[in-house]
Amino acid sequence: MSDSKHLVCPSCGAINRVPANRLGQGPACGKCRAALMPGEPVEIGAAQLAKAIAKSDVPLVVDFWAPWCGPCRTMAPEFARAAAQFKGRALFLKCNIEAHPQAGQAHQVQGIPLLALFSGGREVDRLPGARPASAISGWVQSLL
Repeated sequence: MSDSKHLVCPSCGAINRVPANRLGQGPACGKCRAALMPGEPVEIGAAQLAKAIAKSDVPLVVDFWAPWCGPCRTMAPEFARAAAQFKGRALFLKCNIEAHPQAGQAHQVQGIPLLALFSGGREVDRLPGARPASAISGWVQSLL
């Protein structure tokens, strides 16, 4: 029997246990039925981000951004393309630090866009500035 991974639902915050070999098969939340590993970025608030970092057993790639930031808007489709490449291996999240300033403060975000990869309840690395999908994918791959 394969090991299970805990995933925090980005939609409702429920903690789900999913067999590791089923992560790429589109698992859904047992509570709200939302996709747990959708292969596209999911917008998340500060409280759910904190819970996801603390309780998820899969790597989380977080884009800290704001709607007024031109480079953030430019990078959004590139971040989405990179997310599609890691479906079932990493969860890509977006956190609007204008709407959730406590998330920016908690993670010492000093400039945006900022990508941060979390694993095992801690930040592993961060990548500042707007990047193309190939650079984002290469960075994530080097850390997995």
